[in-house]
Amino acid sequence: MRFLVFVLGVCLLLLQYRLWVSEQGVREVWRLQAQQSAQRTENATQRERNRRLAAEVSDLRGGLTALEERARSDLGMVARNETFYQVVSGPVPPAGAGHEPRGALTARAQ
Repeated sequence: MRFLVFVLGVCLLLLQYRLWVSEQGVREVWRLQAQQSAQRTENATQRERNRRLAAEVSDLRGGLTALEERARSDLGMVARNETFYQVVSGPVPPAGAGHEPRGALTARAQ
């Protein structure tokens, strides 16, 4: 009878070891749950991206305003009856005027 209790105890210990320590135990379940959570987050991000792309495709198919906006922003196009103005901030020094770039170190003779 004691031998049977000993064998059952050893079997119980081996099963507990396999459950808590081995590669196919609880650690694997925790790893898979974390991986599943990360995948769900990625899926939500991709679902939102797909929704935005579907809306953009619908706009491009449906009207000219979205197409015109895309041409203006991506290709820099201007309509025939429009005038393009470019505003440059600050004075631009003439080329070859001998101005040193900002932050340049110069050596002065004393």
